[in-house]
Amino acid sequence: MKKIIFFELTEQEKRILEKYPDFLELIDFTQEKLSLENVNQYVDYEVVSVFIGSQLSQEVLKQLKNLKLIATRSTGFDHIDLNYCKDNNILISNVPDYGEHTVAEYTFALLLCLIRKVYNAYHQVRETGSFSLEGLQGRELYGKVLGVIGVGKIGREVIKIAKGFSMKVIAYDKYPQEELAKQLGFEYVDLENLLSVSDVISLHVPHNKETHHLINKDNIFKTKPGCYIINTARGGIIETQALYEAIKNNHLGGAALDVLEEEGDLKEEQRMLMEKQDIPSEKLKILLANHVFIDLDNVIVSPHNAFNTQEALANIVIKTIENIKQFQISKPINLIN
Repeated sequence: MKKIIFFELTEQEKRILEKYPDFLELIDFTQEKLSLENVNQYVDYEVVSVFIGSQLSQEVLKQLKNLKLIATRSTGFDHIDLNYCKDNNILISNVPDYGEHTVAEYTFALLLCLIRKVYNAYHQVRETGSFSLEGLQGRELYGKVLGVIGVGKIGREVIKIAKGFSMKVIAYDKYPQEELAKQLGFEYVDLENLLSVSDVISLHVPHNKETHHLINKDNIFKTKPGCYIINTARGGIIETQALYEAIKNNHLGGAALDVLEEEGDLKEEQRMLMEKQDIPSEKLKILLANHVFIDLDNVIVSPHNAFNTQEALANIVIKTIENIKQFQISKPINLIN
């Protein structure tokens, strides 16, 4: 029995793995997500590589008696029960920097599409054949204030791109680096200040206990009227109901969301309903609000697509291979626990 298995493996990822035949011979792979329903088939593996679709809860992990390493092919790790792994000496490696410019570029693709009403214009021409400019007037980025929440590797790339649009950049980060601010030409401010003066807010922090609902009902109406919010990080950073209320009341100019709170449930809701599962009321509110977002003219929703380029996907696979190889020689790298 091989000791390594890759879950959620796409055909493109498989083609990348085929360039490493010695490694490919050592592994099994499947297109399935690892879940409570199928985990009993995989209890003998010591190393599992997953993507964000596999929810590695305590119930799933308990079945994997031989598990020693989870090599997630993602930067985020909120799909893994960290406490259980810590208590049971299961290492977790991630891919911390597979393509920070990839997500940064997508952030501005969403922003431009939103603020210049690109999709609205395209949809109008395609669906009606009308070349009327009514309702399609946008706003410029030139001279606007961009507030970046989280100045990690992705946030830094966003700042660099913003400078190309002659935007003024301010940022909030738990660990400010003044030398970096001087180098890139931005200013650190506190969160409340950032919310109050930014014309555009872009989120680039991980989702954890500290950042859960960082933007919430208590502070979202402290944002500058007409502000745009872009989220290519994690859905749980924004309280869904608060965002809906701010848009519904025309306080915000709009939002572009590559991630949604409870997005996994949004994708699986048809199965949930078919199986007549009881949905908690708070979760149901989030699901309904997510649907409302999709139908709003001043909201753009995309399916967690910011990472999805050929180059980035190749980097993810290559770095995951390296994570596993280093673990095999007892020199693990890119550990999050």
